[in-house]
Amino acid sequence: MISIPKSYGTEAAILRRVIKPHVRSLSATAARALLQLDFEDSDRRRMHELAVKNQDDALSPDERADLQAYLHVGMVLDLLHSKATLALKRPSARR
Repeated sequence: MISIPKSYGTEAAILRRVIKPHVRSLSATAARALLQLDFEDSDRRRMHELAVKNQDDALSPDERADLQAYLHVGMVLDLLHSKATLALKRPSARR
């Protein structure tokens, strides 16, 4: 039987294997485009509101789902931004 680490199937682990943030495989143009992806101000305000309510343990089930969705999207953005930043650190990518 194959031993699979417990964290192998987590969403974060799967995304890391798919996006490979440590691999420099993007062009400078693609990397700059990825770095432009970000939350809008209205989303940032909503995330802050949800975070405050979460600290007070006052989230409704729908709000908890919203917070989880924001966390998941934020994780994907972090991985994409990491990959893009690494790609731009290549001497040939700074054109």
